[in-house]
Formats: sequence, C-alpha cells, structure tokens
Amino acid sequence: MLRSLIIILAAAVLTAAAAPKPASVFGNGMVLQQGMAVPVWGSAEPGERITVSVAGRSASAVTGEDGRWRVSLAPLTAGGPYEMTVSGRSDVIFSDVMAGEVWICSGQSNMTFALRNTVNAAEEIASAEYPLLRLFTVRRVLSDTLRGDVEGRWERCTPGTVEDFSAVAYFFGRRLADSLGVPVGLVHVSWGGTAAEGWMPRSVLLSDPDFRPIIDRWTSDSVAFPAAMKAFTDSLPALSARWSADSAAAVSLGRALPRKPTAPRGPGHRDTPCGQYNGMLHPLIPFAMRGVIWYQGEGNAARAHQYRRLFPTLITTWRSLWGQGDFPFYYVQLPNLDRQPEPSRSGWAELREAQLMALSLPNTGMAVTIDVGDPKDLHPREKRPVAERLARIALAKTYGRPVPYSGPLYRTFERNGKSITVRFDHGGGLRANGTAALTGFTVAGDDRKFVPANAVIRDGAVIVSHPSVPAPAAVRYAWADAPACNLTNATGLPASPFRTDDWEEVTHDRK
Repeated sequence: MLRSLIIILAAAVLTAAAAPKPASVFGNGMVLQQGMAVPVWGSAEPGERITVSVAGRSASAVTGEDGRWRVSLAPLTAGGPYEMTVSGRSDVIFSDVMAGEVWICSGQSNMTFALRNTVNAAEEIASAEYPLLRLFTVRRVLSDTLRGDVEGRWERCTPGTVEDFSAVAYFFGRRLADSLGVPVGLVHVSWGGTAAEGWMPRSVLLSDPDFRPIIDRWTSDSVAFPAAMKAFTDSLPALSARWSADSAAAVSLGRALPRKPTAPRGPGHRDTPCGQYNGMLHPLIPFAMRGVIWYQGEGNAARAHQYRRLFPTLITTWRSLWGQGDFPFYYVQLPNLDRQPEPSRSGWAELREAQLMALSLPNTGMAVTIDVGDPKDLHPREKRPVAERLARIALAKTYGRPVPYSGPLYRTFERNGKSITVRFDHGGGLRANGTAALTGFTVAGDDRKFVPANAVIRDGAVIVSHPSVPAPAAVRYAWADAPACNLTNATGLPASPFRTDDWEEVTHDRK
C-alpha cells in the first residue's frame, strides 16, 4: 500500500514537472494582437510535443534539446474572452484572453511616472474601470546577460490596478480603447533615469564606432569604481551643502531645482549599457504587438548630437529584432524645463532636434510637448495631454482616423535680403497661441550671435528679421531648455523647436 502511494506521488511530481511553461508575458487576462500571426513560446521537456489553441486557432511544435518551444498562431480577430490551452504532457489553461490592439510602452522616468502622482489623480483613478483595457508591467531587472523571461502579470484596468501603472501609457490606451472599441493591451517596460543605450543589444553598440565609446567608458568606470566611490563618500558633506545652497537660489529665482549629488556609476547601476535590454526587453521579443510608444531622452541630453544616430539605431534595431517590419514607433519630444530659460547653447534643445530628425524614419511620429512641461520639475504631473498627443498620432497614422495629430514641423527656409522666410509641414492656419505676437524666434548673421527676432505670419509662412541683423544667415525657434514660444497651427498643436543652421553645438564631440 505504501509503495503504491509512493509510486502515485512520484508520478504526480513527474507530471507536474513536465507541464509546459509558457513565457510570463502569456497569462490570464492577456491581450493578443489581432490581425497578424501570434508567436507563443516557452519551455518544456526536450522532445515534448506542444500544442497551443485559442479562438479556433491551433499550432504545434516539438521542444528542442534546449527545452525551448515556439509556435505561431494564425491571425485573430478582435474579441473575447477566450481560453488559451497550452498542451503537452499536461495542460496549462489561460482564461479571460482577449484579442485586440497591443502596444509596448517604454522609456525612462516620465514613462514610469505613475497615475497616482498626476494632476486630478484621485478622480482619474476612481473612474478607471475599463474591462477592455489590460495592463502588464515588466518588473525592473538589470542584467549583464540575456535573460529568457520577464517578471510580471496581466491585470484588468480597475481603480485598484491602475494607480501605480504608467500614466502616459494608461491615458494613451484609454483613448485607443474608447476610439476603437476593441480590447487594448499595454505592456509597460520602462526604468527611470535610463539612457537609450540601456535598451539596445551589446552587439549593436560594439559594432559602431560612434557607439563603442559607451561600452569602453563603462568598462573604465567599472574599474575605477571603488576609488571613485570612496572619493564621493568623502566629499558628500560638501556636495550636499552646495546642493542645498544652489537649491535655495533656484527656489528664489523660481527655477527648477538642480540634481542631487549622485554616486559614481558602478556594477549594478541603471546606466549599465544594454542592462535593460538584456533583463527586460529581450525576453518580450517577439510578442506580437501593433507598435511602440517611447518617452525618453533626458538620459542622453549630455550627448545629444550622438543621439541623432543612437535613437534611429534603437528604432531600426527593435524593428529588426521583432521581425514585424517597420511597425509604428511614436515618441515624445522633450518638454520645457527651466534650467536655461533664455536662448542658449542647450543640450536639451539639441536633443529635441535629434528627436525631430528621427521623423525621417518611416512610420514614426513625435508628440511635441514644449508647451505642457513644468519649468520647475523634470517630471511634469500633467501627463494626459502628452498621452492624448501620442494617441492622436496612432489614431491618424495607424488606424486611419481623421484626427489632427501634428503641429507645425520645420521644412525649409529662404533668405530674402534682410529677412528669412520659414515654411512648415502641417502648417495650415499658422497662428500665435495666446497673444498677437509670435515669440520664441531668434536670428543671427554669419557672426552666429543670435538675438530675439521679429516674426510675423504671412502667406502660410513665418517671416523672421531684426534691425541689428541686416544679412540674416540662420533662424532658431524655441532653442532653449524652457523657451517662451507660441507658434501653433489651426489645430492648436504646438510647433516643434528647430533651427535652420547646422553650426556645431555644445554636445557635438561628446560620445
């Protein structure tokens, strides 16, 4: 009798151990992307035949010697709830599965920024009962090597689940769900303070001479870390005193607080190149999705010129890895932040320019936010306008809805004696928002000394001049950390900052 019981228990243990294990991004309450093949993958015993079934679709594969399996389901149509069954020597069943639209929501702290910290948070959270909106947050994991899976789970959008979720992602997804009437799944994978290179494969950085210094610098920093950490600790009292004095001065001037003293970078630091890609993004690939929304750039502002190539490389790399062609990649241009309110040599202005230039890639879109930042706070609490602008882009460009989605974007300029004429894409109904006069324009001659300019709207263009610049060579608009600027089009959407020159700026040689 005892022997029989032992045999039964052993068989049960073996059966449980043999259960197929789908990747963690698959689970109860998930949303699967409609209208395209849906990869499903996971692990099981080598040689085990795995069959995945959902909504009348079924696909099978045999697990390889490495214990990995992957199938591809035929395209789904929006609907649900369904059950997904993953069958091997035993079954795994996921319930409340929906088919609809899936978006990856990534970046740094302003994407991480939780709904509970936003303007009108209590009211927004209380009304966040959206059964068609599903949320998945990838747990923050930094890794030096490629991980095979993420940590996280799908949840229905309710007041109890949404308060700690990304505010930008939530407002974006809510607008899509309301407009499209189909389930929407949001996969939130972000980390505050991270640079773009954290979200890229090591092989990409090493293979490009413009990006290899990122890896080399990190290697040097890691070697020097023990001594650097000791020096930082010894000097911390003086650094803290200086920060307190600088903060008091900033408050008295009504400006943004300076950053607090930060410890040197070392092992385990969020700035580890490729760390977020290895630990958080790579394990999600190739989860079927419609596109990406991205809010990042602050972490690269000190190397903004490099970002001209780094950011497009990130986009094209993600597209290549996912294997879904040129999927939509929509992003937020950096907002206004009052570190240098006047026109200046600004890393933030250069970073915005790099973001503007990335629109040359196919199927990209940029939400301009130069008017909705908080000059005194790196993390503006008003996130709904940001998300609404991203959603406008998606509705117009991805879903074909007749929705205005862009403010004026610089196209060309022409010198006309003592003035320069600037023309724009999306420039219908140019106007000065809030005042009779345009603000934010500066002009310079060949001496490269910019002065505030007179700017008027005429025949669908902006004419820029100044009496002290009789032979203007270049125009800049909103070229500062927190510029005073007010050019919009008839939709009220703001113009992107821009410049007509290509003169070297403060970050030109930084890598």
